[in-house]
Amino acid sequence: MKVRIGFCVLGLLMTVLVGKAQTENEAIQKTIMTLFDGMRKGDSAMVHPAFAKDAIMQTIANNREGQVQVQSGNLTDFLKAVGTPHAEVWDERIEFGDIKVDGPMASVWTPYQFFRGENFSHCGVNSFQLYKSEKGWKIIYLVDTRSRDDCK
Repeated sequence: MKVRIGFCVLGLLMTVLVGKAQTENEAIQKTIMTLFDGMRKGDSAMVHPAFAKDAIMQTIANNREGQVQVQSGNLTDFLKAVGTPHAEVWDERIEFGDIKVDGPMASVWTPYQFFRGENFSHCGVNSFQLYKSEKGWKIIYLVDTRSRDDCK
């Protein structure tokens, strides 16, 4: 009888923990999707709250000579680019890969394909680092790769 009660308590605890993890994952995904939904709308005011104040943004890609380089950007310039009217919709289509959470920190891997309007531009992977602030999950670091080839 005691063993059966122990298994019931353990099962209930596991259900609560899995439910909490799913809720955190959903909140993290919502933050990231707010970024991409805002990009599609060209709405920098929608994108901005997804990021922490001093977020870091980088891209790893080959230069014209074929050498791998790390390029750094900043949130202010990114928001300005998103909010500046452009003819085509910026449509970054992502898949949620691995999401890891440890308390107030999360790491998310999202393969993507980027389209300008209906035209394919490039593909790669985003790696997000987030922290859980008093206002919810915020992106503190975003690094991506970019390629025109080897897209999945």
